[in-house]
Amino acid sequence: MRKAALFSLLLCALPLAATAKSPVVVELFTAQGCASCGEANAYLGKLAERQGVLALTFPVDYWDYLGWSDTFAKSEFTDRQKAYVARLDLREPYTPQMVIDGHAQAGGLQTEKVDRLVAQAAKSDIPSPDMAFIGARRVDVGSGRVPRGGAEVWLVRYEPREQDVVVKKGDNRGQTVAHHNVVREIQRLGAWRGRPTAYRLPSAGDDGLATVVLVQAKDGGRILGAARKN
Repeated sequence: MRKAALFSLLLCALPLAATAKSPVVVELFTAQGCASCGEANAYLGKLAERQGVLALTFPVDYWDYLGWSDTFAKSEFTDRQKAYVARLDLREPYTPQMVIDGHAQAGGLQTEKVDRLVAQAAKSDIPSPDMAFIGARRVDVGSGRVPRGGAEVWLVRYEPREQDVVVKKGDNRGQTVAHHNVVREIQRLGAWRGRPTAYRLPSAGDDGLATVVLVQAKDGGRILGAARKN
């Protein structure tokens, strides 16, 4: 108990080193069985190359019944999209959809609207908490204002290499669908209450995955900060 208390005091007393401006987080909800998703996947690949943008692909599973089971889809990705549907007051989930900083959304083929939303998010003056990775197993999140309802810290691990999948059934039968920054794991690390807090990172099952930590308002709210592990 004494060691834990001492660590907590030290963490609060020593401010985190200043970090670069948090990147704009763009999440693409897509599916290999969605006929219009290939073009959105390609556009996300271009977004991923932009400085100051963190582009992530979340394959969903609710189109699997059409004859092709998405090879990357996970039910937790679908749950994440449903949280945005409720928060953004949408009628139902759909693909392709892009969510920008957890705050705004557009169809994945509405490239001009997405570009505009990304530019607006980049100009946001909402302060982000400082974030720093300490070794391989810890991330520190600094102090800041907590939104109403609270906030959470999420670990995201994704495949940084392009991945091509040949679809053998359904609307995209015979086509090769390219994917960029496909998320393979998302895990809640804990609550963030506005005070400097250290979070333990679970070991990675695949050394080739990139690691990101998000600070986000609860229940699909605004993303307050994002940091990539170098």
